[in-house]
Amino acid sequence: MQPAQPPPFDGKAFVHTLTSSPGVYRHFDAAGELLYVGKAGNLKKRVGSYFLKPRMEPRIAAMVAQIAHVEITVTRTEGEALLLESQLIKSLKPRYNILLRDDKSYPYIYLSSGEDYPRLAFHRGAKNLPGRYFGPYPSAYAVRESLNLMQKLFKVRQCEDSYFRNRTRPCLLYQIGRCSAPCVGLIKVEDYRQDVRHAEMFLEGRSNAVIDELAEAMEQASQALQFERAAKLRDQVAALRQLQAQHHVQGASADMDVIACRIEAGLACISVLFFRNGISLGTRDFFPRLPLDAEAADVLAQFIAQYYLERPVPRELIVGVALPDQAVLAEVLSQHAGHAVELKSSVRGDRAQFLQMAERNAQASLTARLASRQTLGTRFDDLQKVLGLASMPRRIECFDISHTMGELTVASCVVFGPEGPEKSHYRRFNITGITPGDDYAAMHQALTRRFRKVAAGEGVRPDVLLIDGGTGQVAQALEVLRELGVEGIEVVGVAKGPGRRAGEETLVLARHEAGSPGRELHPGSSSPALHLVAAVRDESHRFAISGHRKRREKARERSVLEDIPGIGARRRSLLLKAFGGMQGVEAAGVEELMQVKGIDRSLAEKIYASLHG
Repeated sequence: MQPAQPPPFDGKAFVHTLTSSPGVYRHFDAAGELLYVGKAGNLKKRVGSYFLKPRMEPRIAAMVAQIAHVEITVTRTEGEALLLESQLIKSLKPRYNILLRDDKSYPYIYLSSGEDYPRLAFHRGAKNLPGRYFGPYPSAYAVRESLNLMQKLFKVRQCEDSYFRNRTRPCLLYQIGRCSAPCVGLIKVEDYRQDVRHAEMFLEGRSNAVIDELAEAMEQASQALQFERAAKLRDQVAALRQLQAQHHVQGASADMDVIACRIEAGLACISVLFFRNGISLGTRDFFPRLPLDAEAADVLAQFIAQYYLERPVPRELIVGVALPDQAVLAEVLSQHAGHAVELKSSVRGDRAQFLQMAERNAQASLTARLASRQTLGTRFDDLQKVLGLASMPRRIECFDISHTMGELTVASCVVFGPEGPEKSHYRRFNITGITPGDDYAAMHQALTRRFRKVAAGEGVRPDVLLIDGGTGQVAQALEVLRELGVEGIEVVGVAKGPGRRAGEETLVLARHEAGSPGRELHPGSSSPALHLVAAVRDESHRFAISGHRKRREKARERSVLEDIPGIGARRRSLLLKAFGGMQGVEAAGVEELMQVKGIDRSLAEKIYASLHG
């Protein structure tokens, strides 16, 4: 006997049970999948608009037809509803909501603390180190340009601590006037801290206060007949005033973002111009998901809620169109930021020009994205034909191996889809326990670690698996998939052609039934499919090399002395200074090691034994 089908959802009856309070509503389909999250100042009125209207747009009607039940959460205010809506959209990713896809962490300028000579540095990722973080900045370029200016103005060190601790003489930056050489004591701690304080004030946007302090110090030095110091301060003041003249944007407020949106062919681009301390930090483009073909005002409202409720908010936001619930959004942003936030949609003069600039940027980026998507679509279609696949591949993964003479091997996995690289899915594998230089074993280990999750039903299965290599590497991939019982993946090797020239690569297709490589294809340099394969292979190669270099640099930075019990940072620094580096320490005998302060015979013998095995 067939189980009774549940009765269809009665939206009209449900609306009559609702309250008029503000809150958040969630639409679900019959399978329990979340379709849409929305907020309302009046839940009864807003949810009723889905079920009580005689007519609605086709895009809304398509969603309403799938609704099987609705859940609501009542909030105290409409502002709380806005916050909850944004959090639910970010965490649950409903099918019919506008979703900001922004996987990149934002760069900051980091100022360390708790030491005599703090450092300024580029920082991206978790903010778990002691010190202050200035930002976020729209791009790595903006951070590096700012750090370059800081070197010229305040000469605060930017070198790594390991480099700083082991210097015995000033580096090149001191010679060209970009650092005050605190590593070798050429500046007093008090004077250095003053430079750090001025750098901190400058990053806070108080450049005029810095100029006033330096000008006053210049006058005092001049009256005390310290003319050399007065001249240095004069040059520093002049450099700051010149910087203000060069980088200050006429008409820009101290902290302001200008946001424009363009929508075309089901794709949206949001372009943001960032201004901080009256200085332009550049632009950044975003491409949110548009499942419902929303209007520009809806896209901008959702973008601002999702983006700024997780980041510092400037005092002024300029948008091209009036937003729904604009006053509520401004109030919530003000509460989040701890200061008043103005959300303006009608501007004149300089701000109107900035808005036009943002709109031109958004249109140009959208046009380029549409052209790129069309090109990618053509390449994916051609790859389907070349490989003889039943349908167009939706996910391509490519593996590559990188090492230096077998040292510190790293395997990379990059992922491409019809919209381009999916960098949030990139992975690196540090390879261990193999014979150095054995690329086959390295590939076998990396593939096993990747597809073990797929075999367990956890990972996402690719349609096409590209291997940078010929028949040997393809055989390793087939062996791994066979061992794990993973089927339905097209394995393709990318072998270099004659003379290793681009466009002459050979595609090695696997023959699954025999468990070994099968036929070879030579698409030729004009093949869109080969262009796609080469782009994915090159990205995998780049990602593997960069990972290997980072691992190698980290290994090089680590001193053998760090593994010896009883040798801390201070004794390590004294040893390196006394003998001019690791080579001198390694050449020293026990008696010579004992001459270093804090090294007794027992510790000297331990050091000697550790270095000479």
